[in-house]
Amino acid sequence: MAEKTQIINKARLEQRIHTLSQIGKISETGVCRLALSKEDKQAVETVKQWMEDAGLTARIDHFGNLIGRLEGRNSEAPILMLGSHIDSQPYAGRFDGVIGVLGALEAVQRMQELNILPNMPIEIVAFCDEEGCRFNKGLFGVRGMLGKLEEGELERKDKNGITRRQALEDFGCDPRKFMESEYPAGSISAFLEMHIEQGPILEAKKTPVGIVTGISGPLWLTVELEGFAGHAGSVPMHMRQDALVGAAKIVVALNELAGQDVEAPTVGTVGSMNIFPDSRNIIPEKVQFTIDLRDIEIERRNQMEEKLRKKIHDIAEYHDLTYKIIEDTNSEPRYCSERIMQVMRNESSEMGLKPIELMSGPFHDSLAMSYECEYGMIFVRCKDGISHNPKEYSTMEDISLGAELLYRTAIKIALDNE
Repeated sequence: MAEKTQIINKARLEQRIHTLSQIGKISETGVCRLALSKEDKQAVETVKQWMEDAGLTARIDHFGNLIGRLEGRNSEAPILMLGSHIDSQPYAGRFDGVIGVLGALEAVQRMQELNILPNMPIEIVAFCDEEGCRFNKGLFGVRGMLGKLEEGELERKDKNGITRRQALEDFGCDPRKFMESEYPAGSISAFLEMHIEQGPILEAKKTPVGIVTGISGPLWLTVELEGFAGHAGSVPMHMRQDALVGAAKIVVALNELAGQDVEAPTVGTVGSMNIFPDSRNIIPEKVQFTIDLRDIEIERRNQMEEKLRKKIHDIAEYHDLTYKIIEDTNSEPRYCSERIMQVMRNESSEMGLKPIELMSGPFHDSLAMSYECEYGMIFVRCKDGISHNPKEYSTMEDISLGAELLYRTAIKIALDNE
């Protein structure tokens, strides 16, 4: 598509992405904006001001979600919601989540500037704590909004011992008023999200944007192993109950299980580990670590989980360890709305694009929204498929094309839906 035919303001979108990348900056291209941190609050306040400048009413709810609203002809109609997140991993790039929020803002701001009045209200949301890295459970804001939080979530602690409850209060939220921020069932008609692909497929196909067909189901487990501490210099190897040795074998077993079928998109990762008492000359007594297991086919993932649980049992038994497995997140694959995908196909054709259609391995806020309403996602090509890394990169040409498709899709839905 020729530059002159674009409706969205590419320069404004680029400037906002750059400005946000300076908040929580840790290197030339890296950022750290952990959920509910002071950096996250600064970013939320910055985007809130941009929303208000664009003529939207903006607020921060009690879950920490930032919500900008454009009224429609029928203010009581179910909402068309757009958005993503602006919190980040501790070692992150500039684009993950951000382009979905700022691209949505650009799309709605252009509607305002062109005097386009949607039939229903449109809301842009920067959801709180999509990443889940600080409190080891993600999609917090979107699940909170939908009334889907689980028992004990507010007592989860970060690595500094701060509970989510305390972090929310420090952010200016009041967990006692959660119900005031929940959306009634049926009040959201559809959800659209733009995101970098976080994978190599679009680049390999030399395609700037893709239409997402669904999201793989993530299974998050926390494994706790307990043995017995002893002096590293005096306890014979065959007499040890070393929890870290057991953990190491489980990590290898997970890697081998997930990699058995090179044709299958199964992936397994251990991303965080804590060792007690964490001394170089004491045999580790306790080890806690996370497991992230994903697949687009739930049956195959379930079979993998069953094999993994048996491995954990056998390894713990061999090393005379006790163990506990905690399920943190368990979601089935969720497929995108065929109606919305068809709108995206039609609008892509009008733009002269030929997007490929692909599944998402990473989960997104769309995963939680899929249980409430129909949803659609647009992927933007990212260099080498790198994400959750300061080297994460997408060109503004690709991002602006994604934003243009988001704008056109939102317009079509917002004007066609009576």
